[in-house]
Amino acid sequence: MTGSDSRGDQDARRAIDAVWRIESARVIAGVARIVRDLGIAEELAQDALVAALEQWPESGVPDNPGAWLMATAKHRAIDLVRRKERYARKLEELGHQLESQESRQSHGSDFAAAEAAADGDIEDDLLRLVFTACHPVLATEARVALTLRLLGGLTTAEIARAFLVGEPTVAQRIVRAKKTLAKAGVRFEVPEEGAERRERLASVLEVIYLVFNEGYSATAGDDWMRPGLCEDALRLGRVLAGLMPREPEVHGLVALLEIQASRAAARTGPSGEPVLLTDQDRRRWDQLLIRRGFAALARADALPGRPGPYAVQAAIAACHARAFTPDDTDWPRIAELYDALARLVPSPVVELNRAVAVAMAHGPEQGLKLVDALGDEPALRRYHLLPTVRGDLLARLGRHAEARTEFVRAAALTRNERERGLLLARAAEAGRNS
Repeated sequence: MTGSDSRGDQDARRAIDAVWRIESARVIAGVARIVRDLGIAEELAQDALVAALEQWPESGVPDNPGAWLMATAKHRAIDLVRRKERYARKLEELGHQLESQESRQSHGSDFAAAEAAADGDIEDDLLRLVFTACHPVLATEARVALTLRLLGGLTTAEIARAFLVGEPTVAQRIVRAKKTLAKAGVRFEVPEEGAERRERLASVLEVIYLVFNEGYSATAGDDWMRPGLCEDALRLGRVLAGLMPREPEVHGLVALLEIQASRAAARTGPSGEPVLLTDQDRRRWDQLLIRRGFAALARADALPGRPGPYAVQAAIAACHARAFTPDDTDWPRIAELYDALARLVPSPVVELNRAVAVAMAHGPEQGLKLVDALGDEPALRRYHLLPTVRGDLLARLGRHAEARTEFVRAAALTRNERERGLLLARAAEAGRNS
């Protein structure tokens, strides 16, 4: 093979990888509507990818590579339906069983239905795939893994690296998720308006939010952030907003993610160390993402209904984004918004965040009272941010020896090495001031 041939193969492979990351969700969604099985749909989509890997280095990348993959996968899906139809007829002949006219019509319509399905609306297919991959019948870890695999286009190895778990573990989660969906008889469809749709949509939004948060503040490992996960979550959120433009909480979530993501460049120092919000160089905040976040929040506010939890959190993030310096932050407004959030989704973590806002708005004494009231909460017993917040408030009150104890305790609880280093540095500083 000549050097130019090798470069051509490499260029084709890079093009295929890029196309697959962008188009895989649409291809799987389009095929799933035909075969009604996520596992089979992914296999057929992978077959189309293999065909591209075999053909494109020789024939060149098609003008519309996404359409090529879709057509190839759908042809395989229709062939599969046709084979199943022939197999069913053979069984009927071998068994010498006469079925009712209704049953025969049902068998005979399989291929026609598949052909009709092949030309459906791909946007509807994507929405069906979103709701299926995030179905509440699946455990949270399974929903996250399956969503990143089917909708994010990530490989099993990429998901494993992102969440610092073994590749076999992720593979097992995905396999079990598909089996669970099949066993539960989950239909490849968007639930109708009503309680079920609200429940299912909440599950979808939760998955996207969890993926983003793991990228924004990694729970374990050596990195403070994993930007790839933030980008995957943002992309999924934007796709969902395009598919469901009349759902205010979808826009609320996108607004929250856009504004949070705008701080990414300022959240780490030159060596990758964490930089706290009050210490960040706000000139490094991405103004394009902030404007996109404001626009998404405006869309959420313009739709009927009261703001949901994601829209309220986006409004809190917007308060930070509007402040040119930490001192410009409208902390009384943020405290009010946390009051509203606590009413919508009462939880100890929300109360802890509310305590921070109250401390900033009305003084550290008021905040410390709220934090101390949370000390016996079982959900916060191993939560490193409780002693972190308490340490910060104690330091602001000049109680440095107590603050040092809290920072050391928080460092022992976190599983993120970068965060542990920051907390130990704050403990040392408190020790010097005591």
